[in-house]
Amino acid sequence: MTSKLEIAANAVNAISILLAARNQVHTWWTGIIGCVLFAALFYQARLYADVTLQGFFIITCLIGWHHWKSGNHHPARAIRHVQPKTLLAPTAVGATAALAYGWLLHQFTNAYAPFLDSFVLAFSVIAQLLLVRRYYESWWGWLLVNSIAVPLFYSRGLHLTALLYLLFWINAITALIRWKKWMQPP
Repeated sequence: MTSKLEIAANAVNAISILLAARNQVHTWWTGIIGCVLFAALFYQARLYADVTLQGFFIITCLIGWHHWKSGNHHPARAIRHVQPKTLLAPTAVGATAALAYGWLLHQFTNAYAPFLDSFVLAFSVIAQLLLVRRYYESWWGWLLVNSIAVPLFYSRGLHLTALLYLLFWINAITALIRWKKWMQPP
């Protein structure tokens, strides 16, 4: 049965993610509220890596809010590509961190699916950092993360959250199209 907490977390986060796809600064303060709600929900579901992730998201929401507010007055012009070679190190670090944190959760907690949960954590960190900097490739990262998160959340009985993350997956595709139109020429 879907709890009031799950409904509230999903509603607020849906608004935040839709605002991000539209390159709107309000994504960040709504994201903070949504992250607090999701942290409580994921703790109840024993998805501890996702609890940790929400703390990270709160910090990056504060940074993103500041960065986007103080940046370019025409926010669409701030969208740009990251160099592919620049992604090699974060990807390697993300994979290593996911394995290490997954192992720790497996050894020392009663975490459910610690390695998948840690993968969502590590690669969400990468995608979020790219989003804060308004890199187009952040949306490819979100497609990858949401492809893992949907079945993970569904398997924990978080059906509404799994549905929301499926919608986030679709939103990432929409954002890829929209951001490409708004991006500065190389």
